[in-house]
Amino acid sequence: MAPAHTPLIDPKDLRHNKLRESDRAFHDWYRFVLSYPPHLVRSYFDKFELGGDAVVLDPFSGTGTTVLEAKKNGLAGMGVEATPISFLASCLKSQWDVGATALERAADRVLERLATTSCDGLRRLNDEQQSLILKNSICELPLHKCLGLVIAIAQEPDELLRDAMRLALAYTAVYNASNLKFGPEVGVSRRKKEDAPVYEDWRSKISQMACDLATVEQLDYPQTQVFQQDSRFVGEVLQPNSIDAVITSPPYPNEKDYTRTTRLESVLLGYLNTKAELRALKQGLMRSNSRNVYSVDDDDQLISPGSAVDRVASEIEQKRLDLGKTSGFERQYHRVTRLYFGGMQRHLKSLQPALKPGARLAYVVGDQASFLRVMIRTGELLAEMAEGVGYEVEDIDLFRTRVSTATGDQLREEVVLLRWKG
Repeated sequence: MAPAHTPLIDPKDLRHNKLRESDRAFHDWYRFVLSYPPHLVRSYFDKFELGGDAVVLDPFSGTGTTVLEAKKNGLAGMGVEATPISFLASCLKSQWDVGATALERAADRVLERLATTSCDGLRRLNDEQQSLILKNSICELPLHKCLGLVIAIAQEPDELLRDAMRLALAYTAVYNASNLKFGPEVGVSRRKKEDAPVYEDWRSKISQMACDLATVEQLDYPQTQVFQQDSRFVGEVLQPNSIDAVITSPPYPNEKDYTRTTRLESVLLGYLNTKAELRALKQGLMRSNSRNVYSVDDDDQLISPGSAVDRVASEIEQKRLDLGKTSGFERQYHRVTRLYFGGMQRHLKSLQPALKPGARLAYVVGDQASFLRVMIRTGELLAEMAEGVGYEVEDIDLFRTRVSTATGDQLREEVVLLRWKG
């Protein structure tokens, strides 16, 4: 049985989920709006009493919060991330191999190319690329400017400089040039940006990045490493007996299509060009919503009949039948639930050979009620599952609460604390 829930901080104080001004260096290069904050990671460095030789892993690295905080705090950091744009961010934000002066000079060369390059008409995405992004994500003129930067950046010979400038463009496209807005879901604002100072904003972002890099150029920090890999098979890229601690936040089981959050920049930078490429990306992710479920999926077969997860999934399906819901997505809700927790079980087992005996783990997860308002107590279910595959459940910390968009109830976001007994 999972232990009693322990409050970590005041769960109703939402300031605790925001990026503090003192943490903006490197973290603010590119970051998900709903990412967990760096100070939460540091609190578990302290709680786990990690020494200077510790290796910290984030197997759902996202935009690199844990890996970067490890480096900043003198710890070796490792990450695993499947989404290309997030993988790019995790690598660049934590490696610091780009020279500040070199980056500024490269950006100036890019702008010089743009100033001397003629273009007949506006640059546009092709029809299939356009179909991948949210309608009205970005207006024609800002898009034209962003695509011009893509072309000019591609002419830089140094790969690291190219990647750094591409990451700056990803940030600029989303937060300065687009019509996107972010809440629990990504959407499109009613107020459209018919034009935007894309080049100026991009160059300003480059200067911010160079300023951050300049502060660490003469300092010695541990190396970091990030792998592009499906986190369900994390053990395939990690060395045995190499990890002292895990601090991470996997996707939550809900109807949030996480690929939509990064769709615009993924298309702009050429990571997604076709529906086939989008499908391939989704097939390499944890199954967490009805839009990335496929007939060949088998993670659900790991869920034992009569288990707590099986009972929740059965409740969801029974409610669907009672309500007469027949859409294709709704028919998948019960299977998504089994696939999600089956995928998490696969992940936890794949991770085990890489963990040192006594390794400590922290999984940030949240309750969900997206599937016909049936409550999924993610933390409790994950703790029970982890215990069943050999982990010791130490505690469940309450991180914060938030209001469910489906039910209006207060949902808990928690940190499931595990220890690998080895």
